[in-house]
Amino acid sequence: MSTLICTVCGKEAQPLDWRCTACHNPIDFAELPAFDAHSIDQGDFSLWRYGAMLPVKKRISLGEGMTPLAKTSIDERELYLKLEYLNPTGSYKDRGTVTMLNHIAAQGVTEVVEDSSGNAGASVAAYSSALGIRSRIFVPASGSPAKKALIRAFGGTLEEVEGPQHAKTEACERAAESIPYASHAWSPYFLLGQMTAAYELYEQMGRKAPYAIATPVGHGGLFLGITRGFAKLKAGGLIERVPRLFAVQAANSDPVVRGWESGAAEPPVYEVQQTVADGIIVKVPVRGKAVLEAIRESDGTALRVAESDILPAQATLAQHGFIAEPTSSVTLAALPQLREMVPEGESLVLVLTGNGLKNVGR
Repeated sequence: MSTLICTVCGKEAQPLDWRCTACHNPIDFAELPAFDAHSIDQGDFSLWRYGAMLPVKKRISLGEGMTPLAKTSIDERELYLKLEYLNPTGSYKDRGTVTMLNHIAAQGVTEVVEDSSGNAGASVAAYSSALGIRSRIFVPASGSPAKKALIRAFGGTLEEVEGPQHAKTEACERAAESIPYASHAWSPYFLLGQMTAAYELYEQMGRKAPYAIATPVGHGGLFLGITRGFAKLKAGGLIERVPRLFAVQAANSDPVVRGWESGAAEPPVYEVQQTVADGIIVKVPVRGKAVLEAIRESDGTALRVAESDILPAQATLAQHGFIAEPTSSVTLAALPQLREMVPEGESLVLVLTGNGLKNVGR
């Protein structure tokens, strides 16, 4: 079992801690295995092909990972689209949930709580059920009916919370005082699974790194996972440079962009507003400081897109055959800005994080 420590005070954490018990800051792995290309299980077509680099024992898998990388052209710009919405429960969350829940199950846990606007809740409900664990999912009462129905279908118990998005998080944290918290925002085991997206892109691009990658960012789990994955590849001498990383947020919920623009070490705390990109409505990104550091270290940037540009971008993706949810579509809405920063001829990957079938008819 890997050692977990606080990212601020260095205190060692216990296996089921979700944050430092002393100073309440995020916890992380003291050390992770190096990437070893020779250890890839070539016969496994899930993220577990990288199991030798994942310090967690696989108890169950739903076939998560190894999502397609589709090459297309939109507005006369060649793009690669990483179709994370084709994971088992319809979002990238499954990458992190499978490593997180397999770890939690190894501790003998029988019930977990999680807070989510929808995708993380569905993912935790599905994997918990597959492991024989009960799940209580705290969701905003105003959230997507389709996503709530999906959580129920996977066996999760809904706890609907009135008020702004962060109200559900506060309610869940109170419940986590007595029930293990399967948190996509806090758990280092969730970030562990997200690293495999970088390993897949490395293989899919012909064993090299793309020039740039753009992802939607709320708490930044996928963004940081990709960052860490490519850092491992670089440390192993397999790539010369980490891709330029672009964090994309909606103008109504953009703490990371505000932190980037002000040159701050951490995103500011302010009252975010509702946006159709509901998967990235986050008042306080748990690892906001790390996200800003990753942007700077990769020569990337943080971009905001106007609310009025998100649904048209979703429609454009659909017209090209890609059924992504509004949250995913912020990356395409940022294309005019990305074109100014990513030269023609350089490879640009947009990550489509959630399935648009959950929003059809909404």
